[in-house]
Order: sequence, then structure tokens, then C-alpha cells
Amino acid sequence: MRKHKHFAVMAALLGLVTACSPAAAPIVQASQEGMTTAKSAPIPPAEDRYSLVILGDSLTAGFGLAPDEDFPHIIQGDFETQGRSVAILNAGVSGDTSAAGLARFDWAVGPDANGVLIALGANDMLNGLDPAQTRQNLVAMIEKAKARKLDVFLAGMRAAPNLGTAYGAQFDRLYGDLATQYCVALYPFLMQPLVSKDGTAIDQDLIQRDGLHPTAAGAARIGHALSDWLASALESSHIPCSSD
Repeated sequence: MRKHKHFAVMAALLGLVTACSPAAAPIVQASQEGMTTAKSAPIPPAEDRYSLVILGDSLTAGFGLAPDEDFPHIIQGDFETQGRSVAILNAGVSGDTSAAGLARFDWAVGPDANGVLIALGANDMLNGLDPAQTRQNLVAMIEKAKARKLDVFLAGMRAAPNLGTAYGAQFDRLYGDLATQYCVALYPFLMQPLVSKDGTAIDQDLIQRDGLHPTAAGAARIGHALSDWLASALESSHIPCSSD
């Protein structure tokens, strides 16, 4: 990443304010390459376990964290404590854009998967990519998943204020639009559990020294919040539209 862009991202993180949602999104640093094999949930899926793949970027991969501290691992632990027969597979790759996630979708979301949580788009925002292209890539992944009869869950992001109101409005609405269009369950903002008590910014005590990625405590908050949401979503029909 170029130095001036890093400082711009830092400023955006420190200056997050409320808009239509409780907080705007922080940015994810594109910094590592390759599949994060060490981050997979500790228990592999058996034939009688529901297999949920989380397809994401460095937030999912657990950038800067120990192998057992990423939020997919936290979700797995919560589910095991609750006695849920669900296996969480971490398919996070640091630096992935929605295009990169689409390119590896077929092998990252393997044949044994029952569902997929798509948590991509933050790096598109970091690079100022056209939200229309992000939308197109997410659509392609959702349609691939539905063609395979997979349950689809979507984790949204928010644009940082330094990207401008026009860009922010276009980016922020795409996740909700897709959830409605394709009848998929939406977790509106992946970083919501890190928002400060006054609702105006990300709590910097929960962010690593890079100013971008959650600490272990921050990842735990995200994981626990997602496990609560997923527990409810997995017990529903998986299709939150009466027309289907």
C-alpha cells in the first residue's frame, strides 16, 4: 500500500461518524496473499454436520492474530459450546477484493458446503473501485451459490467518509439491495460490534496498531455477535422472502 493511502485510511478510521447507520466502515488493508490454512476451524465437518464456509478477506483470515483468534474460530467455539452441529470453514484471504473472491469461489466453497457467508467488499472500497463492479461480483457469487442450492448469508460493509457522500451512498446500499433482490439473510455491518458506546466511531482499543484490523478482543466481539445472528438465521428457512 502506498504511504499516502495508508494515512488517508487511518484518518477515515479515526473520523468515522454516524450516517444512515450507526457507523461507517473501517478499511481492510490488502497485505497478505494466499489461502489461510492455519485459520480453519479446529474440527473438520463430518457428514452429519452442517458446513458453513465464510468467504472473506483479512478480517475473516484473522490478519495479525493467533490461529485461534479469528472470528470464524470464535463462531465455531460458540456453536460447539451450544451443542450446534455446525462446522465453520475459514475461507478468508487477506487482500481479497470481491473479484478475487469470485475467482476462487468454486474451489474455496467446496462440494461439501451447505452454506456460505460472503464477507467481501471492504478492499474494493479501499481501492475506490466502482460499487457497480462490486455489486456485479457479489451477484455472481450469490447466483453461483444458489445454483448449487447453498444457503446464502451476506455480511455488509460501509464506506468510509473520506470517499465522499456519492460513493458512500452507492456502496452502502448495495448489500441491502442484494439481500432484498436475492432473498438472502443480511448482517448489515461486519464491524458493528466494534462501534464505540456513543455510536460515532470504531473503538480504537479494539483495533490493532495498524489502525485497520481488529485485535483479538475485537475479533472475539465480531465472532460472538455473528454466532448469535447465525444461530437464528440457521434455524430459519434461510430465505427471508415470502415469495420464495
